[in-house]
Amino acid sequence: MTQPGDGDPLHAAPTGVRAALRAVLTFAETRARIAASEFEEQLLRLGEIWAWSVAAVFFFAIALLLGSLFIVLALWDTHRVLAAGLLTMLYLAAGGFSVLMVRARMNARPRFLSVTLGEFAKDKQDLDKP
Repeated sequence: MTQPGDGDPLHAAPTGVRAALRAVLTFAETRARIAASEFEEQLLRLGEIWAWSVAAVFFFAIALLLGSLFIVLALWDTHRVLAAGLLTMLYLAAGGFSVLMVRARMNARPRFLSVTLGEFAKDKQDLDKP
């Protein structure tokens, strides 16, 4: 451990400078913690969205395949081509709607590190005050 006056610039500095450095370090640590928290929150959110999306695609694909097969087989003797065409149109419409929903969800997400940037803006305003 260093003692005052043995070459450590922090201990050799006047008390006012040490207090200012401590305040700056505390400030930086607080902002870094906020940024890390936001980053973790965004990663968890994206991971959750990805997992639920994969599950939804998997189960809907199985349901659509079996449902389509059922309808086409039920109408096999009379209107099998019409049934297959209408089902295809339905799936295209559902896929388009899904793409729109994904885009809306991505656009509705909060701006990355918005809280941290907001805190920096407030700090800048506080420093500009006389």
